Amino acid sequence: MAEHEPPLSCDCFVSLPPGSQDDHVIFGKNSDRPRDEVQEVLYYPATSHPSGTMLECTYIQIPQAEHTHAVVLSRPSWLWGAEMGANDKGVCIGNEAVWTREAIDPGEALLGMDLVRLGLERADSAWGAVSVITGLLEQHGQGGPCREDPAPFSYHNSFLLVDRNEAWVLETAGKLWVAQKVTEGVKNISNALTIGTDISAEHPELRSVAQAQGWWSGEGEFCFNEVFKSENPPARMELAKKRYSGGTQLLQQHDGSVTAEVMMSILRDKPSGICMDSGGFRTTGSMVSILPRDPSLPCIHFLTATPDPSRSVFKPFIFSESVTPVSRVISPQYGPDDPVRKQPRFQSQVDRRHDLYKAHEGALQTMETNPDAGNALTETLRMLEGQCLTDISALLSGEIPADEELGDLFFDCVDTELKFYQ
Repeated sequence: MAEHEPPLSCDCFVSLPPGSQDDHVIFGKNSDRPRDEVQEVLYYPATSHPSGTMLECTYIQIPQAEHTHAVVLSRPSWLWGAEMGANDKGVCIGNEAVWTREAIDPGEALLGMDLVRLGLERADSAWGAVSVITGLLEQHGQGGPCREDPAPFSYHNSFLLVDRNEAWVLETAGKLWVAQKVTEGVKNISNALTIGTDISAEHPELRSVAQAQGWWSGEGEFCFNEVFKSENPPARMELAKKRYSGGTQLLQQHDGSVTAEVMMSILRDKPSGICMDSGGFRTTGSMVSILPRDPSLPCIHFLTATPDPSRSVFKPFIFSESVTPVSRVISPQYGPDDPVRKQPRFQSQVDRRHDLYKAHEGALQTMETNPDAGNALTETLRMLEGQCLTDISALLSGEIPADEELGDLFFDCVDTELKFYQ
């Protein structure tokens, strides 16, 4: 793979009843990024902000909201936003890189990853997050370097936004957008436009812009992914189409029986390319969420904080009154000396590895040099994950009570995983 070839990028999945085995909405995402990029997992509590406060995103400042929800984020450690995450209102969001006919603005604006975090911080439903993101697109636009590298690389974004009741697919082209509501069954998105004629909401000027540009005659049915598809898509977008159809097949094989374990197995699938490792890119972080339809039950969010889900542990996070911060999955901070903050940007590299990343990196090397020890370690890690899943299942079925210690769950699992690596 050429050094600056666009990545294969990501895959997002959702299953809503009757696609799910239980009365749960199940969300999943693999984040495929430059192979040495570190993803950290961060929790931010709900906060009220003084009126007039400005918010520093990755590249630009925007007005802060008066109140932000509590969020858990899996994010490339050099930026402000997130590849995926959830809030304490039961909303999950993941994004995808897409290329369209609309030109990519070379200037710095909001990254798609910034929009993921802003949607989670400001919305209490999936549709609310669609409204937040499209409003911010209109005001501030999207753009700027999408990786920690001086070579220019930018894209537009699509999003999968999910809550306890429904999901929305949002696909963008500059400030233009379309959205599709999903209320049942299974759905996935990859790095290609998927919305055709089944449009639930759209930018008010979408069709007039398409007509003015000569992309659509104004007659007959309007098909977004035909009208807006890129005339010169990156070669990798063709592979993304294969991954998209492979992901669809995997979901459909389990339609009616999707659980968190099934979603994890899909994210670990290497033959389809969904769990990817190709040249300069690989799956650097993964997330699976259980959103019970019953609002009295907690939502459960499983995050790896390490690359390659086939050799990582999905660890459960639950929002509670007292969440224990987990410093060992948080990357070092470099403040104003960070090469992301200094102009010109990205002129040097810094070590962003957190403790769990370093320990996992050593374990991966062991797995490659000593397959027997590697297999034994993988088995042990799967047992840890299996125990977590059993306990979560008992919690959701009412066999064990929800208590105040739920906020320690992610911390405890990270701690246990680190002990296994020692």
